[in-house]
Amino acid sequence: MIPWELLETAQIPGSGGELQLYRRNTEYSICIRGGGVLMSSRAHGSEDALGELACRKIAGRPQPCVLIGGLGMGFTLAAALQHLAADATVVVAELVPAVVAWNRGILGEVAGHPLRDARTRVREGDVARILKAERRAYDAILLDVDNGPEGLTRKGNDWLYTLEGLTAAYAALRPGGVLAVWSADADRRFTQRLRKAGFRVSESRARSHGTKGEIHALWLAESGP
Repeated sequence: MIPWELLETAQIPGSGGELQLYRRNTEYSICIRGGGVLMSSRAHGSEDALGELACRKIAGRPQPCVLIGGLGMGFTLAAALQHLAADATVVVAELVPAVVAWNRGILGEVAGHPLRDARTRVREGDVARILKAERRAYDAILLDVDNGPEGLTRKGNDWLYTLEGLTAAYAALRPGGVLAVWSADADRRFTQRLRKAGFRVSESRARSHGTKGEIHALWLAESGP
C-alpha cells in the first residue's frame, strides 16, 4: 500500500496543537498531531448533509445570508452553495489561516473550488467572535467546528456548544433562522441545551461515506419567528 505523505503542518491558534495535511495518491486527510484524522477527502457524506439540510430550509428566502463555522476541506461550504440561489452570501469563518491557504491551493479541487464562488466570503478568525458581535445577521448558521460538542483540537471551541454560545447563535439568527450542528457522536445533553436556548430541535444521522463509514450526528435547530 502506498504510504501517506506529509505535505504541510500548521499551528492551531490558542491551543498549541498542530494540524497536519497528508496525501496518498489523490486522497487527502487533515490530522491533529497525536489525535488522529479530523477529516478526509474520501469520507465527507455527513458534511455534505449538513450543508444540504440547513440551506434547503432557507433557500427560498430573498438574499439569504449563511455563516459557516469551520472550513475544513470545503465540503460543507460546497454543499451549501449547491442549495442556494445566486443572490445568497455565505460567510466562512476559519480559525487556522493555513486551512484557508490549503483550500485556495492544493485542496481546492477536492470540493470543486468553493472559495472561488462569488457568493463566498472568508473571515479568518474564531467564529465565536462573530456570534458574540452579530445580531439578526444570518438566516442559517452551520457549525462544523472541532469534533462537535465534545471538543478535540482546542478547548476554546467548547464555548460554542454551551448554553451561552447557543444563546449567542440564537441572537445572531434572523427570525425563523436555522442553526445546524455537526458532531462525531450523538449527545443527549447537547439536545437539551439547544431546547433550553429556545430552539425547536430535530436530530438526524448521516454516514461519512455513502452507505458505509462512521455514522455522525446532525442537529437542525430552528429559532422562533
